Amino acid sequence: MRGIPATLTRAAFAVLLAFAAFAATAESLVSVDAGSLPALPAQSRQLVSIDGSLLAFADDGTWLLAPDAAHWSKAAWSPPAPVRGMASDGRQTYLFAGREATQQVIELTLAGAQVGSNELPRLPLALSDAQGAAIGGYLYVAGISDAVPQLWRIAVPLPADAQWQTAAVWSQAGTPVALIAQAGALYAVLRTASGADQLLRWNAESGWIEKPPLPGRIVAGSARALGQAHLLFLVESGQPAGPQLMSYHTITSAWAALPQTATAGAIAATRWNNGIAWQLDTGAGRSTFAYAQPQSGKLLLRWLDWIVIVVYLAAMVGMGLYFYLREKRNSTSDFFVGGRKIPFWAAGLSLYAANTSSISFIAIPAKSFETNWQYLTNNLIAVLGLVFVGVYIVPLLRRLDLMSVFSYLETRFHPAIRMFASALCIVMQIGSRMSVILFLPALAIATITGIDVVWSVLIMGGFTIVYTAMGGMKAVIWTDVVQVIVKMGGAVFAIGFIIWHLKGGFGEFAAIAAADDKTHLLDFSFDLTKATVWGFIFLVVFDVVLTFPKDQVLMQRTLSTKSDKEAGRSIWAFAAIMIPGGIIFYSIGTALFAYYKTHPERLDPLLPIDATFPLFIAAELPMGVTGMIIAGIFAAAMATLSSIMNSVATLASVDFYEKLAKNPTPKKSVLFAEIATVATGLVGIAVALVLSRFDIRSLFDVSIELAGLLGGGFAGAYTLGMFTRRANSPGVAIGVAASIALTLVAWWMRLVHPYFYLAISIMLCIVIGYIASLFFPAPARSLDGLTIYRDVPRNNS
Repeated sequence: MRGIPATLTRAAFAVLLAFAAFAATAESLVSVDAGSLPALPAQSRQLVSIDGSLLAFADDGTWLLAPDAAHWSKAAWSPPAPVRGMASDGRQTYLFAGREATQQVIELTLAGAQVGSNELPRLPLALSDAQGAAIGGYLYVAGISDAVPQLWRIAVPLPADAQWQTAAVWSQAGTPVALIAQAGALYAVLRTASGADQLLRWNAESGWIEKPPLPGRIVAGSARALGQAHLLFLVESGQPAGPQLMSYHTITSAWAALPQTATAGAIAATRWNNGIAWQLDTGAGRSTFAYAQPQSGKLLLRWLDWIVIVVYLAAMVGMGLYFYLREKRNSTSDFFVGGRKIPFWAAGLSLYAANTSSISFIAIPAKSFETNWQYLTNNLIAVLGLVFVGVYIVPLLRRLDLMSVFSYLETRFHPAIRMFASALCIVMQIGSRMSVILFLPALAIATITGIDVVWSVLIMGGFTIVYTAMGGMKAVIWTDVVQVIVKMGGAVFAIGFIIWHLKGGFGEFAAIAAADDKTHLLDFSFDLTKATVWGFIFLVVFDVVLTFPKDQVLMQRTLSTKSDKEAGRSIWAFAAIMIPGGIIFYSIGTALFAYYKTHPERLDPLLPIDATFPLFIAAELPMGVTGMIIAGIFAAAMATLSSIMNSVATLASVDFYEKLAKNPTPKKSVLFAEIATVATGLVGIAVALVLSRFDIRSLFDVSIELAGLLGGGFAGAYTLGMFTRRANSPGVAIGVAASIALTLVAWWMRLVHPYFYLAISIMLCIVIGYIASLFFPAPARSLDGLTIYRDVPRNNS
């Protein structure tokens, strides 16, 4: 009988995989919007794009296409010499002009219907077959001079002393026919003596290297970057229908043909909107144009997916209701720390759930898909940091029987420091963490499935409010356990599904990963611009070891265990899960790489890289399984959200209500915490909906900056309190204030990358706080149990 569940599980998994065989197809995920543009009553010699519009340089002057693409109008500006090429990133456009060869470079501007220009310094050499691209604050121009390839660059926007500089050029023979910038790299297309086109890539790390050859010859001017990781071309391959619209994926180096459009007769092209516009060969006297651009589709969830999601959400609410009806709700200990009866393994699973939000569920596979496993080094080193936390820090705080971790700051230093730290923590958790965790996965899901962002935010936030407010910390921890199982189960299934659908199975998966070095892990170089072992050691010391004591969300789980030994074991359980959990999520990215390298037509060029896993979930997985993994994304978000709600409610009740209210009772404190939970959730939802109106990338960066600017000082206060005997209240207050002020100065002057703010703030607080403490009397009260030292003499430094 014991073998029946395992047998059923294996059978169910096999059935799912077999059913999944019907899910994936080889059809392109994108459609193509194609059509014609108004004819021009003159012979066009060059077509260029500028700020979303089109310019045609004709025999009788310059023509500008109207913003609604309804008609052409004559422009007052004309080039000073024949136009021989152009470079454009969709916003800035540069013309290459000259009588015999290119030596003039002209920046074009467009204000309404007025075309303007700004001439750059002349090229040092006249270049034939000039091509250009702008990247990293430079304009690059490639061409041929005296049969020798040349590559020059100049800073843009132009500084006062702007001059052209030589840049590393390729060694392969051929004439440049395109130069494109994408994702920090330059791509050059060379036409060889045999007439074939060859693709090269350059970046600062590897220089120029050959990439897979083009499946034909590109139409002049048709090469462009699209999205975050694609190049788009019109490729002539001798087909009667004309050139084929094709995409090249810069991560997998795979070519894919987009749905065929009428391109016969295309002779010159340029980028336009999300696609390409081209001129047709219709004879002298007039010019006709056409366009084609990829369009994303929505992959709507099906009925079984919705059933799975509804069952999952109902189960979460049911668990909250179970603990609400089971508990008497008169004890703050029950509501805030689960009556201190949580098993260490459940606390450890809950720690992992709270630490891996839905952002990680989406972003880690995307990072592995784009690069390799180097960021997994952080998990390996973090385990060592957690060993220190589990041995020294967590048992110390657990022995104090705290509910709010900031109570330690009052006991060790002063009540004012506790309340100030708690208030800042509440603001940061709601404003810069909870709202982002709500919104970013909602955006990813909306982009792929068509579920509205507002509904995703309301579903995740609303259901989390209900079960967190009803069940307290016990509901939070035990739903976390279920949510870990849901999201890890979905992740493992996704890996199995991909390997199942590779023609060579696991062997092909391993071969592709090895050939592209996708599982590269450790980098011992001293390059601070890379994800090196040394950088992760630095990060773990400041972002794990020194900040763990002040993290109410994580510490509240360890405080819910039965004893200081059980608290330490919960950290060990957390550490034990981190490595296999990390391997699973990084393996998803590697599996996605193998899948899309062999099925590039299943990618959507218009979606960001972070949407790769959600796209796969919605487009490739069978009905029901898609719902399960969408539920996994919800689970990852809701685990962190419930933790934040309960932690903020705990801080509001313990640090403020019980301190400021008259005659507080445990029952009133729990009632206040329930109200605070609901209020926290509603505010977080409101802020998330406000974020939907702004640039998400910049807001996510701001949330990281805020955590460093405002949170580092108090992490330093814990370090001073636990690891020194001499630190005192006035010194620590000065250290905290000075660290926040000086870190704000560093932020204002943009002295360092924002990711360094946390470390800088902690270091400043430790150094300034300790030195300032020397100017005040040593602590007079007993520090027994408040530091890592066993014996605590009163007059030691």
